[in-house]
Amino acid sequence: MDDDAIGLPIKLGPCSNGEFVPTPPTDVVLEAARRAREACDVNARRTGVSRRDFLLSLAGAATTLSVLAACSKEKERSTSATTGGTFDVPDEATTSTSAAREVLNSDGFVMDVQTHFLEYDDTGDPPSFWGEIFPQSRCGEADSRDCFSTGYFLDLILASSDTSVGVLSAVPIVGADAPLSSRRMAEAMDVADELCGNGRLLMQGHVAPNNGAPDTTIEAMADAATRWPIKAWKAYTHASGPGWFLDGSDGTDLGPRFIQAARDTGVSVIAVHKGFSGGSRFAAPVDVGPAARDNPDVSFTIYHSGYESGGAEGPYEEATRDVGVNRLITSVIDAGLGPGSNVYGELGSTWRALMGDPTKAAHVIGKLLVHLGEDNVIWGTDSIWYGSPQDQIQAFRAFEITPAFQEQFGYPALTAQIKAKILGLNAARVYGVDPETVTRCELSPEEREELRLSMPSVNSTFGPRTRAQVVAHQRAHGFEVAV
Repeated sequence: MDDDAIGLPIKLGPCSNGEFVPTPPTDVVLEAARRAREACDVNARRTGVSRRDFLLSLAGAATTLSVLAACSKEKERSTSATTGGTFDVPDEATTSTSAAREVLNSDGFVMDVQTHFLEYDDTGDPPSFWGEIFPQSRCGEADSRDCFSTGYFLDLILASSDTSVGVLSAVPIVGADAPLSSRRMAEAMDVADELCGNGRLLMQGHVAPNNGAPDTTIEAMADAATRWPIKAWKAYTHASGPGWFLDGSDGTDLGPRFIQAARDTGVSVIAVHKGFSGGSRFAAPVDVGPAARDNPDVSFTIYHSGYESGGAEGPYEEATRDVGVNRLITSVIDAGLGPGSNVYGELGSTWRALMGDPTKAAHVIGKLLVHLGEDNVIWGTDSIWYGSPQDQIQAFRAFEITPAFQEQFGYPALTAQIKAKILGLNAARVYGVDPETVTRCELSPEEREELRLSMPSVNSTFGPRTRAQVVAHQRAHGFEVAV
């Protein structure tokens, strides 16, 4: 691949998981990207490596985060705003691999509860629209079908990133055209077990009680739980049919029946999409608190934590209680639930959308830690729509909530212990995973770095990047376009 085609190691450009229109890059992100390219060129020459290898290196990631932090601080100084979040990267990490490894790499446990890949019929070509909608088909492989293979997914998630355990999560498409079936999830788990040992991949069962597709009805859950090694149930209350709420406040019994059926199967972890709503009121998390209060033996993992693309995210206040992530917090508070309850905020696509705005990120992470608790925020990346999740992991490891925001809003410091909980230990507890028994691929951090150097698309995103691509994606899957 041409060096000019290698993107920055921290991927900040617009990209979506297909459920929302990505916001255009801010002036800060554009300036940071410009300066980061220049800084990477300079540091590549200083370290005596090629531009390509530097862009794929830990020092390249450290350089990009350092520049982003500096640009964000400059912007806030120019407007007399308080710096709320930053990336703590020492200068030596921008040119020293060992110093960068101290900040960005770790053998610590990482559990990603929201990962996806698209399957295709092995006997034919992928549907024609895939290449237009998901740039994944242009991942650099000679045969574009390889871009959608289980092996390619495993290389990005489990081999070239620091992810210890990934959870395969359903997508909101049901019926014969569903691109990620339970069968394909189970096959991917078998392949991962053969390559890396048992326990590296887990799977969710998809439930769409408002659709009637035979494999995703409430009545089918008991059979699915016996056929497949399901660890959680995934639902979209705003997609695949008429909207519904977990607590039954839509006037139907779909939500309560779904929760009871999950309990009856013995798989009492529910993952539900809330946020990135496209205007649907059923994607708002207003039903989460009441459902969790009435079902204390069920764990509710709230995907995206109620975040809306491009939305305003400041402190939790009465005037903004019905905005973005505050909606989830309001629902929990109004239900009488406090930190450490059975409600968990998940960060898939949310953290990726926040990485370019450290102060907004500090508000979202800080609010979730205060109101849900440090044991109730869990890691997800929505990959591989964003390519390898390694840059998201690296950015979070370097991220800090500033002392000024800690004092002003009561947010906790992001200690190593809290980061370890968010990145994996909290999800492990919810899913019943013992981090000590997970068998890793026999790759050291250094070997994973070498693998990243060999993958042509490791710095690429795969999801739709423009409004037109998102609309085409939704129409191609038969969605009612709402973006």
